[in-house]
Amino acid sequence: MEASPSATIIYTHTDEAPLLATYSFLPIIQAYASKAGVQVETRDISLSGRIISQFPDRLTAEQRQPDALAELGELAERPEANIIKLPNVSASIPQLKAAIKELQDQGYDLPDYPESAQSAEDREIQAKYDAVKGSAVNPVLRQGNSDRRAPASVKNYAKAHPHRMGAWSADSKTRVATMGHDDFRSNEQSVVLEADDTLTIEHVAADGTVTVLKEKLPVLAGEVVDGTFLSVSALEAFLAEQIAAAKADDVLFSLHLKATMMKVSDPIIFGHAVKTFLPALFEKYGEELASAGISANDGLGWVLSAAEKLPDGEAIKKLVADGLASGPKLAMVDSDRGISNLHVPSDVIVDASMPAMIRIGGHMWGPEGEEADTLAVIPDSSYAGVYQTVIEDCKANGAFDPATMGSVPNVGLMAQKAEEYGSHDKTFEAPADGTIRVVDSAGNELIKHEVRTGDIWRACQTKDAPIKDWVKLAVTRAKASGAPAIFWLDEGRAHDANLIKKVNTYLAELDTDGLEIKIMAPAEATAYSLERIRKGEDTISVTGNVLRDYNTDLFPILELGTSAKMLSVVPLMAGGGLFETGAGGSAPKHVQQLVKENYLRWDSLGEFFALAASFEHLAGFADNARAQVLADTLDRATGTFLNEDKSPTRRVGGIDNRGSHYYLARYWAQELAEQTEDAELAAAFKPLAETLAGQEETIVGELNGVQGSPADIGGYYRPDDELAAKVMRPSKTLNEAIASL
Repeated sequence: MEASPSATIIYTHTDEAPLLATYSFLPIIQAYASKAGVQVETRDISLSGRIISQFPDRLTAEQRQPDALAELGELAERPEANIIKLPNVSASIPQLKAAIKELQDQGYDLPDYPESAQSAEDREIQAKYDAVKGSAVNPVLRQGNSDRRAPASVKNYAKAHPHRMGAWSADSKTRVATMGHDDFRSNEQSVVLEADDTLTIEHVAADGTVTVLKEKLPVLAGEVVDGTFLSVSALEAFLAEQIAAAKADDVLFSLHLKATMMKVSDPIIFGHAVKTFLPALFEKYGEELASAGISANDGLGWVLSAAEKLPDGEAIKKLVADGLASGPKLAMVDSDRGISNLHVPSDVIVDASMPAMIRIGGHMWGPEGEEADTLAVIPDSSYAGVYQTVIEDCKANGAFDPATMGSVPNVGLMAQKAEEYGSHDKTFEAPADGTIRVVDSAGNELIKHEVRTGDIWRACQTKDAPIKDWVKLAVTRAKASGAPAIFWLDEGRAHDANLIKKVNTYLAELDTDGLEIKIMAPAEATAYSLERIRKGEDTISVTGNVLRDYNTDLFPILELGTSAKMLSVVPLMAGGGLFETGAGGSAPKHVQQLVKENYLRWDSLGEFFALAASFEHLAGFADNARAQVLADTLDRATGTFLNEDKSPTRRVGGIDNRGSHYYLARYWAQELAEQTEDAELAAAFKPLAETLAGQEETIVGELNGVQGSPADIGGYYRPDDELAAKVMRPSKTLNEAIASL
């Protein structure tokens, strides 16, 4: 009999290392959950799966698959939702093209991504691909606000086994450079809608010609709508200044953007940086590259690869080499392979790259594989001050001490495509000099900007209900933890000024007696939190969507060495639960290591935490006592797992992801066999616990014995299920033990 929705957990099938780990861990989850009457199903929201779902008419019946993301989006708005979301690829254009090529090679009749869509057919194809690129998943599933924190077991482990931190020097040259004018922050305008309406975004050229950029933009009463733009002439001047400054100061030049989540604006900014760094190349061959469909927005790596097929390819490569040699040293992604900060827009993601730089003493890696001080270029000034404040603190006080430092949990406003991450369908390059404006259904002008050709204009929406829910969640967490809750809002920024009014209104409706709740601008809030961190004190950061992303990498990487060990719960506004398993920024390197030497160092600790929270939520929703037993025993097993240090090691010879799953399964079975709440459940798990403990040497030998040789998984973006399962489940003894359950 099919399980009812209330007894079902959806475990998402995603990408890269988290997907490979799923082949190993999911059979364990499904076997254990079945004993509680819980069905664990998968839905394919991987990049390849999202691509395939867009083109059913071109594929065979066997190749077609439904739009699982749309299905889960509908489920997220129902109270029975219980979704465990693993990290997925937020595809940049180069990643999207690579995934399309791999699928084509696997026999999928998919069209190429049209660089310049001229025909109606090309525009339709481009629209379908645009629907899956960037962070297509998160805005659909995140129908609630974010509660993200380090579980006590993780924090205690980090204090007992502190990770290594690089030393900081007071005379470090590392700093952040940001525009501070003519950028998104400084040009922002914001309005609060008094009534439900439908808005229009339009461009008015100098000659009066009106071009509709976005029609039928529905808004609700109380919704905050923002519009802003970044001047490309100011951007290019800023970038040129920073390139010169990096060379003069003899520091690495490093650009930090979010070309995945900010999938429209940031690749354009990235392209301007590539052009500004290599002016001679684009002055001489810009038209030839453009006519061949080669865009600087896709990165220097794409330019070099595509140049191989051009008549002037050798001359282009020489100009690139000359430009790199004459400019400042570039920060590198992989110095051994010559992959620089400007090669691929999705390689250096600000929320992961900046904390990593701070963690190792303000250094990044240079072209010769050496650590060096860095000029970190973050063009828009909205949040750049957060990182500069941390750098200044480290210069003054030295590196943080993970053994004693406090924590900064986060309550993030992200429901219903809140703020910048919902701007993709409302971001445009100005087609000509003129005005871009937002008008209501009566023709009233709400927002207006004078723009020049190529300026990057965007609008954002933040609905009132998520704001109210966010404030309530912040108060709930402050009460539960006893820590101060700081709203990171800048009264000098138009959007934040409107949010501050709403925050004050909704705080007045809640019981905040005895709670310390403050509103501070981001840089000020950073300094306040750092002062407390150094005293070992915790401070809740209550932030908008982008700072949610930044803070839930910044502080965990400093505290724990990684952001993958966080508990991330999204209480959905309809009553269900979304349980996220951590960040996936290092996932690509993990896959490369697996393919090269059959070793996956991905740490599934985030999955363990999310699964326990999912079982606990299900226990309450479905009145399933056994699900609560599974949650409680998994929590205790995870504590043992940490204390016994069974996380994957970094190199061949130690236990990897597969070995860590064995130990988790073993400790979990032992806890279930020894618990006294459910005698029948204990009896069911006792034989398994004995087998897993008694066969440790055999199982670990089978798991580790495959290491050291290449592994064939049949694809990067779409592995072959049979091959991947074979690679990720190499222990016959463990597989038979789990199957016996």
